[in-house]
Amino acid sequence: MRSIRFIGRGRAGRSLASALEVAGWSVVELLGRGDGVSEAAMGVDGLVIATPDDLVAEVARAVRPDPATVVLHLAGSLGLEVLEGHPRRGKLHPLVPLPDAEIGSHRLLTGVTFAVEGDRLAGELAESLGGQTVVISDANRSAYHAAACIAANHVVALLGQVERVAATAGLPLSAFIDLSRWAVEDAARVGPRCALTGPAARGDWATLVRHLEALKPGERPGYMAGIDLALRLAAGESGSSQPRVPGVGPRVHGVGPKEGELAGASDPCAQRDQPRSALAVGAR
Repeated sequence: MRSIRFIGRGRAGRSLASALEVAGWSVVELLGRGDGVSEAAMGVDGLVIATPDDLVAEVARAVRPDPATVVLHLAGSLGLEVLEGHPRRGKLHPLVPLPDAEIGSHRLLTGVTFAVEGDRLAGELAESLGGQTVVISDANRSAYHAAACIAANHVVALLGQVERVAATAGLPLSAFIDLSRWAVEDAARVGPRCALTGPAARGDWATLVRHLEALKPGERPGYMAGIDLALRLAAGESGSSQPRVPGVGPRVHGVGPKEGELAGASDPCAQRDQPRSALAVGAR
């Protein structure tokens, strides 16, 4: 049985350690704050540094290199240079939230994607968990990690705004969770552009303005950013743009959208699933 040791007893370290044990690895120990780590690479096939990103390099320097042991970290934002001095280096970044060890361990065994770099042991660890692997180059690492943060952190932050705005209407966040869950499912099934519904997708400018008027001033910038993203998506744009709601942003004084700017004007998804009743139209 192959063996592995961890430095870091946080959510990521405990989640991965538990999942690897289920997958048949021998987890020797999890070292934490205050434990000596100088000999941590000795006597194991792999050593995982599962500390916060800003501590990885410091911890790696404190570990005496062993040419037989692969030293890996879990930091999506970092490359292999932070493990300098260790002959065999690797990176394993799971693309899944790990809120606690129990849930995290379960999720890591469900076929999630791992970004891997360096020694082949990183890929072997992912494969033993039933995961998929992607290789990220140095040049693309920051874009990759930004996408990961948008996919998880920003979505959660948006749900925080949903919770605040829903409260002003006397409703809990739970009333809207299925709406978000199925929207994500639709984006996975048909792609974000074809999954987009709502007033921005329809070019319903009057509704968007009413939304802004109903929101507290502190909520409007976030909503405007969402409108901008939705309009760009509906128009198939890939470059930067500015909000285009009449009366708000760069177009002011009640000037409406330019001719042909409504999302439905050239919607490649329009023929995919046309509504067949007034009820279907209203549901959108």
